[in-house]
Amino acid sequence: MQVIGGSYPAPSIGLRQVLGSILKMEGPAGLYRGIAAMGLGAGPSHAVYFSVYELCKDFFSAGNPNNSAAHAVSGVFATVASDAVITPMDMVKQRLQLKSSPYKGVMDCVKRVLMEEGIQAFYASYRTTVVMNAPFTAVHFATYEAAKRGLMEVSPENADDENLVVHATAGAVAGALAAAVTTPLDVVKTQLQCQVKAFV
Repeated sequence: MQVIGGSYPAPSIGLRQVLGSILKMEGPAGLYRGIAAMGLGAGPSHAVYFSVYELCKDFFSAGNPNNSAAHAVSGVFATVASDAVITPMDMVKQRLQLKSSPYKGVMDCVKRVLMEEGIQAFYASYRTTVVMNAPFTAVHFATYEAAKRGLMEVSPENADDENLVVHATAGAVAGALAAAVTTPLDVVKTQLQCQVKAFV
């Protein structure tokens, strides 16, 4: 819904209208355009993300597992690395999802973009993506680790029994705070991407 119309303000179109329009014109398959591209990119990017995060956390913590700054910095490094893996497939996914997409599938899109626009086209939004995702992961991981530690200290004798509750609660708090802090960046990123698409 964010990319409908390149100028501001956007028309008032809700989730129900967009879903109804896609289902009417393309059927249920229309809701899954681009899923193959994300399937190919998500696995490797998540593997890179968590590998880099754990390596950096061990390195930057300097023996102190409660170092929130180390968790934040590790999240940023993990984001920079994983976004380098996922960004090309994210671009392919977006092009396949566009209405009246000229591409027949993932491989057709990759070949044509490579031949017509060059490899740099796959990374056109990399900087913007990192600028958006890096602050989110920094806030998220620092908050998650701190909240988890704080919750376990409230009832240390039951920490093992309540492990799932602690992780879920800490994750919810971290996600909410990270979203609140970075949503303004997301709005700016969306406006930039829509502006660029309007001239393509």
